[in-house]
Amino acid sequence: MIDAAAAVSASTLVVAAADPVIAVAARKFEFVPSEIKVRKGRPVTLALTSSDFVHGFSMPDFAIRKDLVPGRTIEVTITPATSGRYPFLCDNFCGEGHDGMSGILVVTDD
Repeated sequence: MIDAAAAVSASTLVVAAADPVIAVAARKFEFVPSEIKVRKGRPVTLALTSSDFVHGFSMPDFAIRKDLVPGRTIEVTITPATSGRYPFLCDNFCGEGHDGMSGILVVTDD
């Protein structure tokens, strides 16, 4: 598993391993990492956690919607078929900084 805690100093995580599991931590008012780069056609699993609140995880372009309950890990596996930039966001109101709680999945051809 790729550890989100290790990515705290860098807001972008580039994934090169085959079938990786990427830890994504939600906390008021951010996702860590907030940018994840993956390759088109390669499956990737997001291991989603929350440490402080029941955050929502929504990735509309992939029809993904999950509640992130503190103390639990929710795994979501996707295989991006098209390169591009795909936003994800918290959709459970978590306070005044909620509007900025988002990230981006960047899918590249190479």
